[in-house]
Amino acid sequence: MSFTESIRTCLKNYAKFDGRARRSEFWWFYLFTQICGGIPMFLGVLLIMVGASSDPASTGLIVVGGLLMAIGGVVALALLIPGLAVGCRRLHDRGMSGWLQLLLVVSLANLIVIVFWALPGTEADNQYGPVQ
Repeated sequence: MSFTESIRTCLKNYAKFDGRARRSEFWWFYLFTQICGGIPMFLGVLLIMVGASSDPASTGLIVVGGLLMAIGGVVALALLIPGLAVGCRRLHDRGMSGWLQLLLVVSLANLIVIVFWALPGTEADNQYGPVQ
């Protein structure tokens, strides 16, 4: 599955938590969410740090940095539900419950979920649907 095809699929299935998702669909969409939400937030923090460390007349940098952080936060919030949905479908592809994503809030247990996302799916049909 290509980058644009996976984004289109994930946004079309915005809150669809049933079915299966291939590794390429999940990881391309994950990259998309990091680019769209992470880069504006990183640039915002960078501008705020530069603006705070330079002369007092550089409040414009701080304002633009705050605006970029707000845009990144809104985009990340908008992509939260489809990200959780594709993560759930990815776990279904392995034959696991999507509820395992709750481990993402536990400190080191989130590594377990990342490993499950990275492993290949089951080759046969499972209780969550046919092979795609």
